[in-house]
Amino acid sequence: HRGQRGTKPQSNDYMQPEEDWDRDLLLDPAWEKQQRKTFTAWCNSHLRKAGTQIENIEEDFRDGLKLMLLLEVISGERLAKPERGKMRVHKISNVNKALDFIASKGVKLVSIGAEEIVDGNVKMTLGMIWTIILRFAIQDISVEETSAKEGLLLWCQRKTAPYKNVNIQNFHISWKDGLGFCALIHRHRPELIDYGKLRKDDPLTNLNTAFDVAEKYLDIPKMLDAEDIVGTARPDEKAIMTYVSSFYHAFSGAQKAETAANRICKVLAVNQENEQLMEDYEKLASDLLEWIRRTIPWLENRVPENTMQAMQQKLEDFRDYRRLHKPPKVQEKCQLEINFNTLQTKLRLSNRPAFMPSEGKMVSDINNAWGGLEQAEKGYEEWLLNEIRRLERLDHLAEKFRQKASIHESWTDGKEAMLQQKDYEIATLSEIKALLKKHEAFESDLAAHQDRVEQIAAIAQELNELDYYDSPSVNARCQKICDQWDNLGALTQKRREALERTEKLLETIDQLYLEYAKRAAPFNNWMEGAMEDLQDTFIVHTIEEIQGLTTAHEQFKATLPDADKERQAILGIHNEVSKIVQTYHVNMAGTNPYTTITPQEINGKWEHVRQLVPRRDQALMEEHARQQQNERLRKQFGAQANVIGPWIQTKMEEIGRISIEMHGTLEDQLNHLRQYEKSIVNYKPKIDQLEGDHQQIQEALIFDNKHTNYTMEHIRVGWEQLLTTIARTINEVENQILTRDAKGISQEQMNEFRASFNHFDRDHSGTLGPEEFKACLISLGYDIGNDAQGEAEFARIMSIVDPNRMGVVTFQAFIDFMSRETADTDTADQVMASFKILAGDKNYITVDELRRELPPDQAEYCIARMAPYHGHDAVPGALDYMSFSTALYGESDL
Repeated sequence: HRGQRGTKPQSNDYMQPEEDWDRDLLLDPAWEKQQRKTFTAWCNSHLRKAGTQIENIEEDFRDGLKLMLLLEVISGERLAKPERGKMRVHKISNVNKALDFIASKGVKLVSIGAEEIVDGNVKMTLGMIWTIILRFAIQDISVEETSAKEGLLLWCQRKTAPYKNVNIQNFHISWKDGLGFCALIHRHRPELIDYGKLRKDDPLTNLNTAFDVAEKYLDIPKMLDAEDIVGTARPDEKAIMTYVSSFYHAFSGAQKAETAANRICKVLAVNQENEQLMEDYEKLASDLLEWIRRTIPWLENRVPENTMQAMQQKLEDFRDYRRLHKPPKVQEKCQLEINFNTLQTKLRLSNRPAFMPSEGKMVSDINNAWGGLEQAEKGYEEWLLNEIRRLERLDHLAEKFRQKASIHESWTDGKEAMLQQKDYEIATLSEIKALLKKHEAFESDLAAHQDRVEQIAAIAQELNELDYYDSPSVNARCQKICDQWDNLGALTQKRREALERTEKLLETIDQLYLEYAKRAAPFNNWMEGAMEDLQDTFIVHTIEEIQGLTTAHEQFKATLPDADKERQAILGIHNEVSKIVQTYHVNMAGTNPYTTITPQEINGKWEHVRQLVPRRDQALMEEHARQQQNERLRKQFGAQANVIGPWIQTKMEEIGRISIEMHGTLEDQLNHLRQYEKSIVNYKPKIDQLEGDHQQIQEALIFDNKHTNYTMEHIRVGWEQLLTTIARTINEVENQILTRDAKGISQEQMNEFRASFNHFDRDHSGTLGPEEFKACLISLGYDIGNDAQGEAEFARIMSIVDPNRMGVVTFQAFIDFMSRETADTDTADQVMASFKILAGDKNYITVDELRRELPPDQAEYCIARMAPYHGHDAVPGALDYMSFSTALYGESDL
């Protein structure tokens, strides 16, 4: 199958649509003139064999007779008998017979009908003639596995490559200076043209020289007009192709040396391409490893920031890394593996040694480095979220500490000076008793504040344990409060002892003041506690938590009526005291000697409590609404994640089944996989939408979600694995197709290989262990015994299918082995035989012969690598093409 290998499928759709043809001619009317002249000359070059000619292409073909004759001459076949009548119906019948004959040759005619030809439609007639030229003059041209137009262009490029100032890239402006035509003639018949005297700036002379020589010596009619070509900005491509194809057919006999040169060019091109692929792999691997080396230290950095804003910026940087920086590197890693596998496949198919990357740049090295990156990345996001939670907790505790400390410091302000007063020394008996009762009330108040001091110390301790950045100032303030509290206790005890010493000197005290003080103090403390609770900040993460706070608040509001009754009772005691003072004219100076709490203060604090209640209601309502929004975000994310997660798993399983099943041909499997790949890529917007919802959840500081077991990390990892798996599976099937076509394996053989491989692949891993592979070979008829000879043979086979000693055999390696010994590929002997043709049967080749027969880049490639020839028949400058040929296939050093 060597002659067909790699040949591109040929399209039978030679004819442009009518609107495209009309547009071409409308763009440059000069093209129609060139086509008429060229096509007329081409037709006459064939019609003269039948003893006739045409002058007006659209008029002479209207009756269909000369058209049918032209087709018989160029095809060598007989058409149906023509109608000789002059009526329109006879002409249409003849033209239809001609069109049917063209269609029978596999040509698809678009918008061409017999009526247009009979009516003398110029554009349709030119289009029909162009279709005939394509089918019978150009289609069968084949050069180096390319055909038709591409083959003709490649033939022109190969033939004109050694000529100065000739650069054939197309079939229009590349031919305007005439040097291309002269180069074709000179390459095959150098005696006909003195190419060295031609000038690029004299296109008319060059063109006319080529046309005249071709007509006189090569029997190629003059199909083009030199003035038309020079005077047209872009000569007509179809006219040029028609004329150039005549040169191809005229020179098609001298192909033996060219075929040999082509074989060498092909082999050298494979070597050059493989070397480029190796360089590309090394660079891509180096770049990827360098990126991983730079990224891992960043991910391993666990130094926390002191502020919430700084930590949230770290989280945003990490999201940018996952969303913007890492996905392209995932694609590069996948492409690196694909390039490596493709390169190894090409090396095996061309009988070249396997590619071994530089140390540290194997695919396994890349995977190990990537695993290190994934490991570093794994705990980074969790650490960020934990740090944010910690800072949030710290900010809350710090604010709570400052608030309680301020309330306590406000309460203790002046208390030390009050306890150090010596007022009892000059007080009256009633005043002494009052001072004693007042001191008892103060001690009650002091005991009530003990809990707050303990809370302040506990909060400071927690801030220290959580490593709060401003712990020194917190500790200093806490220590000051504790020292002051100890001092207050000592002073309180000292004053009580002094009052008790003088208590025996006191007689009575106003019980009403005492009762007022005893009831006012705890009520005042309750109000202060209520104000503190009502102003206390809160942080919740669920609706249940905010509902708990709301329930507690409602319970507190239910106690307000009883508290108001207590307030009125306390105020009633004070009013009773005032009434007694007024009634008995007691000299109490209008103050309560047992407490500093006044009715005005109680009323003021009570009013403040009443104002704080609705504010607390509003804060709880707002937080409840926020938690409802957070719950909606949880449900929205959960609903999408519960669909996307199973979808990714299902696609992974389906791709796995496709890769091992044998339904249809490999092309069917490849198309099926590409459809899967397209559907997967089209699913990307849903992943992006889920990323958006996930970002909203993180911005809302939502840390858990009871509505789904999937996290965004699960989805990301699954998505990346899905993209990598489909790309790798497609690459494996493409390599199988490449191997099948190159080795000549039939679809039935491929199915048999796949069935045997799948049968022994018990764990469906896509690979066989040594024992599984050995059993598979035996099932296919290989005689591998259990003796020493059988073990040695099996070891040899394993060294072929597992050169890297990975301990497993892939399906691609299995196919390569099954077809290896019967493959029809280029060998070192064939290349040596080709060089011997170019060298004229000599055992050596010269530099001039290489440069004459090969393209410049490949000729220089050989000259730079061939060793000097030292045989007995050597001449100066002789090169050894035999050692060079064996080196190309790894049989010696290049």
